[in-house]
Amino acid sequence: MRYESIGDAIGGTPLVRVDALLPEAARAKGIHLYAKVEMLGPTGSIKDRTAKALIDDLVFKGLLTPGKELLEPTSGNTGAALAVHAAARGIPITLVMPSNVTEERRAFVRALGATIVDSPADQGSNGAVLLARAMAKADSKYVSPDQYSNQANPKVHEITTAPEIFADLPEVDVVVAGLGTGGTATGLARYFAREKPSVKIWAAEPMPGEKVTGLRSLEDGFTPEVMDTELLAGRILVNSRDSIVGARALARATGILAGPSTGATLAVALRVARDAEPNSNIVFIACDAGWKYFSAGLGDGNLDEMEDALEGDVFWW
Repeated sequence: MRYESIGDAIGGTPLVRVDALLPEAARAKGIHLYAKVEMLGPTGSIKDRTAKALIDDLVFKGLLTPGKELLEPTSGNTGAALAVHAAARGIPITLVMPSNVTEERRAFVRALGATIVDSPADQGSNGAVLLARAMAKADSKYVSPDQYSNQANPKVHEITTAPEIFADLPEVDVVVAGLGTGGTATGLARYFAREKPSVKIWAAEPMPGEKVTGLRSLEDGFTPEVMDTELLAGRILVNSRDSIVGARALARATGILAGPSTGATLAVALRVARDAEPNSNIVFIACDAGWKYFSAGLGDGNLDEMEDALEGDVFWW
C-alpha cells in the first residue's frame, strides 16, 4: 500500500485466533479467544492510534503553533508514538519517563530526536504525570497533549479500534483491555454500548503496589480523567508475574511476541473464559511488541513455568 506519511499507516490491525491458550474445558464449550494484534503499527503499539489523535487534536485546536514544544508523561509507548509523529511533522518533543523505563524504548525515542526527562522510578507513571504537569505550568513553550485528560484518547478507540473488532468479528461477546490511561477500555465501551450492548468490556488492572509496565492500579492514587469505569463490566486484578508469564506463554503458544501489559490482559481474558457462556467469542488487546522488554528479562523464561501457564487451571485461575 502507498501512504503520504507514516501517520497514514495506522490501524487495520489483524484479529488472530489463539485458542491454543485456552484450557481444554473452555475449548470443549466452544469458546474462542482472539488477539487484536496492535504490534503491527508503526511503533509496535496501540499508542500509535492515540498519539496521532492527540497531535491532530492539538493542531485542530490551534494550540501547536511555531515555537511550541510537545511535552508528555509516558511509560514508553505513547512517548515512542508521539516521537514518531512529531518527527514526521518537524515538531520538537520532550518526554517525561520513569527512570526505570527499558533502554530499548529510551533509545527508540532518542533516535527520533526526543528529549527525555527522568521522573522517580518508585513513583511509576503517576510521578511522570506530576512532573510533566509541573513543567508545563512553569514554561509556556510546552504544549501537552495529556493523554490522561484529553478525550481524543478514548475517542480514537471508539471510532477505529472498536469498529475494526466488530467488523472482523460481529459475533464478539467480550473484549478485554489493559487499564493504563483507560482510553482504550473507555472507547471500546462507548462504541459497543451503542452498537452491540450485549458485549462486555473487562479491564486488566494491577494489584495495588504491583508494577506492570503500561498499566496502573487505581488504588495507587491517580484516576485518569478520560477513564469511565461505569461503562465497564468490571476490573480484574493481576500481578507482575501474571503479566510476564502471560507474555511468555503467548509467544511460545502462538508466535505473538508481546509485552507485559498484553500478558496481563491475556491473564484476565482467560479468567473471563472460565465462566463464559458456551460458544462465547473473547477478544483481548495485544497492545504492544515484546522486543521492547528484553532488557527487563521478558525473554528469560523458564519453559516449565510457561507450560504450567498453558495448562490454565492452576496458574490463571
